[in-house]
Amino acid sequence: MDSTLRDGEQTNGVSFLPHEKLSIARMLLRDVKVDRIEVASARVSEGEKDAVKMVCRYANQLGKAEAVEVLGFVDGNKSVDWIADCGGKVINLLSKGSHRHCIHQLAKTPDEHIADIKRTIAYAHEKGIQVNLYLEDWSNGMKNSPEYVYHIIDSLRGEGIIRFMLPDTLGVLTPEQTGAFFKDMTTRFPELHFDFHSHNDYDLAVGNSLAAVMNGAKGIHCTVNGLGERCGNAPLASLQAVLHDQCGISTNIQEDMLNEISHLVEGYSGIAIAANQPIVGDNVFTQVAGVHADGDNKHNLYCNALAPERFGRKREYALGKNSGKANIERNLQELGLELTAEQTKRVTQRITELGDRKAIVTQDDLPFIVADVLKHSAPEDRIRLKGYMVSLSYGLKPHACIKIEIDGMRFEADATGDGQYDAFMKALRHIYKEVLGRTFPMLENYTVSIPPGGRTDALVQTQITWRMKDGKTLRTRALDADQTEAAIKATIKMLNQIEDGFPKTVSEIMAE
Repeated sequence: MDSTLRDGEQTNGVSFLPHEKLSIARMLLRDVKVDRIEVASARVSEGEKDAVKMVCRYANQLGKAEAVEVLGFVDGNKSVDWIADCGGKVINLLSKGSHRHCIHQLAKTPDEHIADIKRTIAYAHEKGIQVNLYLEDWSNGMKNSPEYVYHIIDSLRGEGIIRFMLPDTLGVLTPEQTGAFFKDMTTRFPELHFDFHSHNDYDLAVGNSLAAVMNGAKGIHCTVNGLGERCGNAPLASLQAVLHDQCGISTNIQEDMLNEISHLVEGYSGIAIAANQPIVGDNVFTQVAGVHADGDNKHNLYCNALAPERFGRKREYALGKNSGKANIERNLQELGLELTAEQTKRVTQRITELGDRKAIVTQDDLPFIVADVLKHSAPEDRIRLKGYMVSLSYGLKPHACIKIEIDGMRFEADATGDGQYDAFMKALRHIYKEVLGRTFPMLENYTVSIPPGGRTDALVQTQITWRMKDGKTLRTRALDADQTEAAIKATIKMLNQIEDGFPKTVSEIMAE
């Protein structure tokens, strides 16, 4: 059961708009194929009510109305009415799973609390709503007041509850404790369905979830990217990989959609995926050490069951000071570049030098490094920036004058823009579109960063994503001490990469 839209939204600073909730719910149910989704807490706001109505309508059209669950409370039936008004079919009723919570937060005896729960369950059933029961703080209940936990379950086991959901609310359990407590539950109450809901305060959410499953849990809770209260919950992608690979458990999850849902939630939540996040992080299928690439070349010696293709990704070999010849050879092969052993050695030396300067080298940069190192054998750039000037004045728009050489012919243009780089781009587009009549890619994304460990005098790295006319994307990067200069270098790289796509040279166009 995925709780991204409920517990995940309890992440500090995260709030999904109704249409965002619907988009996430649609992908989770239709594409990722999770079994159930928990989409909200009852009575939070009118906006939340609109979102739940939209999700419930969609799930009903999909024939999965009972796959949508809403957290509700023992509050005199107000939560049940709220959920029913939204078209919901399932309430995840929050109760107290530890004696301490019961007496201090509710100021009620266990039997008084049980009586309130029974009245809420009966009312929900009258409304045609299924009931699952959360035993909040169950983990501490098992640690400090197990007889209270047994009493609660014994008193409610005949009330038509579909699932008893056992949370490690404060993330305090170890896998050994989780396994022992679940074995106790499933042995004592073998006919009941128990879910486990983990929290990651000690970075044990996945391990605890695995222990619960191995000791009889029939349901497991997670969130996309591990979002959730405090340190979050068990990440969906990690849980799927662990259950499949370590336990041999089959699920309905479509693994090749996990990367896509992770990035959708990343965009809507504003919480970036860590580069080393298992399964979905940028770095997890990237080999850095040259010895790893060498082993993969010889017999996939550094590959495991987490094949990137399972998750719609591919293995990459980083370029930098730790690359070694094997990494570079793998990247050259992917680009279709064939070099002699001596040439490869020289390219390796250059990449190592760039790595020592903290430059991040990508596969897109490799052809230019090769051309730079092997000038005697590499073709000259067809497009050269011969000169430019950009100005910035108070009260005036930035201005740029540029001079470029294309196929040996020189062109000049000037323009104003909203920024120095924008002015440069407008002048460049004028040459391409107005003078030469050529299409010019759309700038889709522009990021600037300082390489890790950089100081105030560190190089600036600019990465630009371009959208081509045929819909394909192209990424170019460049380094320089100046941000605008780095962006201009990345732009000239892009023009040289696409130049071969033009059927005629500039001289032929001008002659016509």
